[in-house]
Amino acid sequence: MGPAAREGWRTGPGLGSIGHMDYEYAPLRLPPNVDRVTATVQLAIQAEFSGWELARVRLFRDGTRQVVLRRRRVNQPQPGLSY
Repeated sequence: MGPAAREGWRTGPGLGSIGHMDYEYAPLRLPPNVDRVTATVQLAIQAEFSGWELARVRLFRDGTRQVVLRRRRVNQPQPGLSY
């Protein structure tokens, strides 16, 4: 058994994944009039104070960004998203 398997990591073909971790996801849509710097600041605030991390960003032709944030699910209450 390798060191990754001993620590609870399970890897398959391709990308590695964490075995028994459960995440909650929060999809957001940023309109085209929100520039990159403003979006970065908003997402950094969410990461700092609510424990969210960036899972995915998609930029569409019209300038709209679809953002998916995630955080580990825990049994104690955590702050939600602030808009």
